[in-house]
Amino acid sequence: MRDILKEIWATTRKNKLRTALTGFAVAWGIFMIIFLLGAGNGLINAQKLSSERFLDNSMIIGSGQTSKAYDGLKEGRNISLNTTDMEITSRSFNKHIDNVGAQADKEGQTVSLENNYFSGSLAGVYPNDIQINKKELLHGRFINDTDIRQQRKSLVISDENARELMPHNTAALVGRYVAVNNIAFRVVGIYKQDKSSMWSYSYMPFTTFSTIYNKGNKVENIVFSFHGLNTEKENEDFETQYRARINNNHRAAPDDESAIWIWNRFTSNMQMNKGISIIQTALWIIGLFTLLSGIVGVSNIMLITVKERTREFGIRKAIGARPSSILRLIIAESIIITTIFGFTGMVLGIASNMYMDATIGHTKVNSGLFEATMFYNPTVGLDICIEAMAVIVLAGTLAGLIPARKAARIRPIEALRAE
Repeated sequence: MRDILKEIWATTRKNKLRTALTGFAVAWGIFMIIFLLGAGNGLINAQKLSSERFLDNSMIIGSGQTSKAYDGLKEGRNISLNTTDMEITSRSFNKHIDNVGAQADKEGQTVSLENNYFSGSLAGVYPNDIQINKKELLHGRFINDTDIRQQRKSLVISDENARELMPHNTAALVGRYVAVNNIAFRVVGIYKQDKSSMWSYSYMPFTTFSTIYNKGNKVENIVFSFHGLNTEKENEDFETQYRARINNNHRAAPDDESAIWIWNRFTSNMQMNKGISIIQTALWIIGLFTLLSGIVGVSNIMLITVKERTREFGIRKAIGARPSSILRLIIAESIIITTIFGFTGMVLGIASNMYMDATIGHTKVNSGLFEATMFYNPTVGLDICIEAMAVIVLAGTLAGLIPARKAARIRPIEALRAE
């Protein structure tokens, strides 16, 4: 083996430029695979980070406007969801639905404590809102069932709004009474503000909200989590049945998709995952084709090497060298070139991803109203790097196989004809 390595080293030194150019093509190919996958993961991870703000298996139902005439009524009627729709949701679809809540909001409301105040949006919610919209509580608690039943004047505010009321000790605000449009509310919890959202809500029990703002039995949105709907078809069938049932309560056509709107976060997440899979596949294809160009270069240099060494190989066979020894020599040279330069490309690819992560790996766009993460953790797992390295070594072996077989078939007589 030592003799083979010495011979390969001598051949490489003799053709430095050609070997370097071929090696660069190999290194560039694996570098591009890792770099592209890392950059793609940066965009994909940012999208996943955004989607993690919501519970996947949840739906939000909103009011719409009829687009079809039905039951003697013209199209264009505004539909308003109500508590009866909530009861239908809970009672008729309890096979899949876990718990049902509602949302309603009002903008431009003032919350004050002594001389400090802030203006923002108020929202009436049910206890399930904290799971469905994934809020992180910092102090106290969220709205609970007792608040709903007793119509308590309980309030949950964001940490940023809490600092407006009590700048130096926001935790001490829990248990204090604040004025919401001159109505006393007790602060029961403080949650971490999601900076990716344009709105900063203060939450109160939905029943309290309805009473204060005279909403009667009207609700703006119905929200619920669900289980047992694991495929896209199952979700589509559920939505069709649900829409027909709610539309029937408002004398709208069962198949009128405009009467109410349904945001199914589960199917939205499935579609996002499909898009991510397509992007990842495209990146792999681009990277592999780039890598292929390097492998073709390795094969070409081996063919040229065989042609240049025809006389040498012929003489070797004339003095008793076996075809297998020549075959082994060419394949070993091909493997060594692809392995060394492939490893170099892999290290450079990992380094470039680490550099991206350190510089733009947590890039956010700040519009003044909200922050959006555009690029997050642009790295590739070590397993992917090893797999890419294994692919290039295997490809290098195959690239050297054709030249090696050609070299093994050289006859001694051809050594005399070679110049």
